[in-house]
Amino acid sequence: MSITREQVLRVAELARLALDESELTAMGCSLNAILDYMEVLGRADTTGTPAMTHVLPPWDAMRDDEPGVTLEPEEWLESVPCRTGPFPMVPRFVEE
Repeated sequence: MSITREQVLRVAELARLALDESELTAMGCSLNAILDYMEVLGRADTTGTPAMTHVLPPWDAMRDDEPGVTLEPEEWLESVPCRTGPFPMVPRFVEE
């Protein structure tokens, strides 16, 4: 499969890239190499290979949500650098 100059221009436009003529040529070569490799991968025999959602095992699996020991409000308010009564003071983030 070969990508045309017009297709390279369209991809560059979608990516909001301003490419000169040499960059267009290089981008076309790169995109063609990617498409050629995808064809090679498409020919690989995957018979008997189970479908996967990710190539690596999940490493960020969530633990069960179980209640634990928490601080009383008075305890954590002691570590707050600035407060008004029982409320911590935080920087204003809403612009007027």
